[in-house]
Amino acid sequence: MGSTSTSTSTPFPAADKPHAVCIPYPAQGHINPMLKLAKLLHHRGFHITFVNTEYNHRRLLKSRGPNSLDGLPDFSFDTIPDSLPFSDADATQDIPSLSESTSKNCLTHFCNLLSKLNDTSSSDVPPVSCIVSDGCMSFTLKAAERFGLPEVMFWTPSACGVLAYTQYRHLVERGFTPLKDMSYVTNGYLETIVDWVPGIKDIRLRDFPSFIRTTNPDDIMLNFLITEVAGITKTTAIVLNTFDALEHDVLEALSTMHPRIYTIGPIHLMLEQIQDNRLKSISSNLWKEDTTCIEWLNNKQPNSVLYVNFGSVTVMTAQQLTEFAWGLANSKKPFLWIIRPDIVVGDSAMLPPEFVMETEERGMLASWCPQEQVLNHPAIGGFLTHCGWNSTLESVCGGVPVICWPFFAEQPTNCRYSCVEWGIGMEIDNDVKRDEVEGLVGELMEGQKGKEMKRRAMDWKNKAEEATRPGGSSHMNLEKLFSEVLLPK
Repeated sequence: MGSTSTSTSTPFPAADKPHAVCIPYPAQGHINPMLKLAKLLHHRGFHITFVNTEYNHRRLLKSRGPNSLDGLPDFSFDTIPDSLPFSDADATQDIPSLSESTSKNCLTHFCNLLSKLNDTSSSDVPPVSCIVSDGCMSFTLKAAERFGLPEVMFWTPSACGVLAYTQYRHLVERGFTPLKDMSYVTNGYLETIVDWVPGIKDIRLRDFPSFIRTTNPDDIMLNFLITEVAGITKTTAIVLNTFDALEHDVLEALSTMHPRIYTIGPIHLMLEQIQDNRLKSISSNLWKEDTTCIEWLNNKQPNSVLYVNFGSVTVMTAQQLTEFAWGLANSKKPFLWIIRPDIVVGDSAMLPPEFVMETEERGMLASWCPQEQVLNHPAIGGFLTHCGWNSTLESVCGGVPVICWPFFAEQPTNCRYSCVEWGIGMEIDNDVKRDEVEGLVGELMEGQKGKEMKRRAMDWKNKAEEATRPGGSSHMNLEKLFSEVLLPK
C-alpha cells in the first residue's frame, strides 16, 4: 500500500479543534472498525473521545495492560454503564440482553457524558462538535438533537446486511416472519425466494440476517433491528465499511433511503496509509493476542495453510467442535485454528486428545490472533469463517477464498454474497459433518473450484486496494465526508 497519507493532518488551534465522540455497539466486531474510523478522524485533526461500556473497558485493560489507553492527550477513552448485572467474565455478553439494555438505559448516561465533556471550566478539552455512533446505538440520535450536534452513523456490517435489515419491517408486514413454528427453520420454508427487495436479486429467506428465525412477535432482536434501521433516515450521514465496486447495486438501493452515504472501506486499508506509530499503539482487542502463530506461519509453504476462526460471538456445541476437528484432521492439510475459551455453549472448549496428537505436526491452536496479519500472510491459502463482516473484508483484502459457516445476524447474507455474487466462497451445512469439512477443505486448497475462487479473491483484493488509494472511490468519499459533513467550511 505504500506510505501515502490519506491526507495531511489538519492543525487546529486548541479552542477550535473539532471534537468527535465515537461510540461503538459494545461487541468486538463493532469496536474494531469504530476505533479505526476514530484514528482516521484523529489524523485529520480531531480530538477523539472513544466511549466503551464499563464492562468492555475493564476487558480492554485486562487484555492490553493497565496503561494501554494512556497514549495520546487528544485521543481519550471514556465509559458509560451498560446497565447489565456486573460480570468479570472474559466473553462477549448476551447480545439480546445487551441490545435491549443499551437501547433502554444508555441515553441518560450518554447525555451526562456529553455534558461533562462540554464543561470547559473543568478541562481544556474542546467542546464536542459531532457524534459518530454505531448504527445499532440509535438512542444517540436523541442526544445529538438535545445538544444540537450533527451525527454520523457508522453501520459496521456489510451494505448487503444493512439493506437486508431494512426489509425486516416489510417481512413482518407481509407475514414472512415471525415463523408459525420452529419446524419452519428446517422444513424448506427458508428456501422461499424473495424477489421484491431493491438492489438484491432473488434472495432466499435463509439469506436474510438470522433474527427472522423466530416464532415470537416480541422477539428482542427482530424488533431491535426494526427500530435501529429506522434511524437511517434521521441521521446527518451514513458511513459504511465497504467499497463501491463490491456492493454497487446494494449501495444504489440504500442511497434512495439516505442521500448522504459514504463508503470508506476497507477501513483497515485506509488506515495502513497513515504512518503514525502513536496511533498504532492504540488497540481494541478484548482478548489477548497470541503472536507466536505468525512465527509458525513463517515456516510454512505459500498458500498451504487453512486458517480457521469463527470470530468473537459464534458459539457451537461440543459435537460440532468435534466434527470440525476431525474434518480438519482427515483433510491432512496444515491449519491454524483459533479457539476462544467460550466457543462451546456452556462449557470450555475441549478437543479430543487423539485429534491433538494426530495433528500436532501440522496444526496450530491459539485462543486469539492478529487476524489482519494472518490473512495477509503468504502461507494462508484459505479461511474457514463465520462470515462476520470484518473477517469477510479482511479475507477479500488478503486475496483469500473462504469456506462459510454463518452463525447469526447478517452472516448468512455475507455468506450468500461471498458464494454467489463475489465467487470467493463455498458454504458448509449448519449441521456440520466431518466428511463435508474434509471434502470442502480439499476442494478449497487443491481443487479446480478452489483455484477459481483464489483467482476471484485476488481480483477483489486489487479492487479493494484501488478503492482506497488516492483518487479511488473510498479515498474520495472520506474526503467528502470531511468537507460536506464533519468539517464544512
